[in-house]
Amino acid sequence: MKKILFPTDFSKTANNAFIYALEMAKFIDAELIVLHVYDLPPVSYEGYPTYVADVYESIELSNFENFKDQVPLLREIAEQHNLDSISMSHVLEQGDLISVMKRLVKEEKIDLIVMGTSGATGLKELFLGSNAGTVIEKIPIISLTVPNKAKFDKIKKIGLTTRYSRKDKIALKQVLEFAKQINAKVKCLYVRTFDSNIKQTVIDKWKKDFKNEPVEFFIIASEDVKGSIADFLSQKDIDLLAMLSYKHNFFENLFGKSLIKTFAFENDVPILALHED
Repeated sequence: MKKILFPTDFSKTANNAFIYALEMAKFIDAELIVLHVYDLPPVSYEGYPTYVADVYESIELSNFENFKDQVPLLREIAEQHNLDSISMSHVLEQGDLISVMKRLVKEEKIDLIVMGTSGATGLKELFLGSNAGTVIEKIPIISLTVPNKAKFDKIKKIGLTTRYSRKDKIALKQVLEFAKQINAKVKCLYVRTFDSNIKQTVIDKWKKDFKNEPVEFFIIASEDVKGSIADFLSQKDIDLLAMLSYKHNFFENLFGKSLIKTFAFENDVPILALHED
């Protein structure tokens, strides 16, 4: 059975993303591992080691009690959405979130990470240094990041940006495999700028190679790559946007201030981040 890792802080944003995690688990017949990680703050009380130990014990007990209270609430969310049959386990750990996730991904052979991000600030932080952004950068498996404004409906259309490179072709194959599992179609977008050097023969070869797959190819001539992506999401009613996470700060370059302004801080499309081999 496949496995999905869902890190949560039990916030409304996380609970919203939890619905996506449940639906993904249903689609791909996966076990859902719910993870809550807390860290112990530095406490210095020189000469009173017993006091420090008591503080840490109190913090750990508080986190355990909170975890114990929150688990039934997650079960209720699953029941409300008729997803209580999903195989689900819960993990509470102390430590650094990214380090814990890296270890669990390896030990549990995780196939997909699903996590939430908050609003406009969350969209910016997603690509500019938040936990979600760090997960995309540091943990090389597919990650689905869900803005808190996203409301789950059936995923019918998956957008994919491309530059018609070899790596993009591998990414399209990944997305098609994912799309078939959830009975979705893929809309592949290439923004042709003035200095674009992709030959038509390459594009035609892609269309030929994928002619029997549930994918359509779109080309938009524009110098505004970021704005064109935003318009594409709206015009094609894209439910989920897949992007290849290129190295060298690809997301930081792509999702800078201008794109956030273009989205008017109202983007509600989840991002499926793929990775280079």
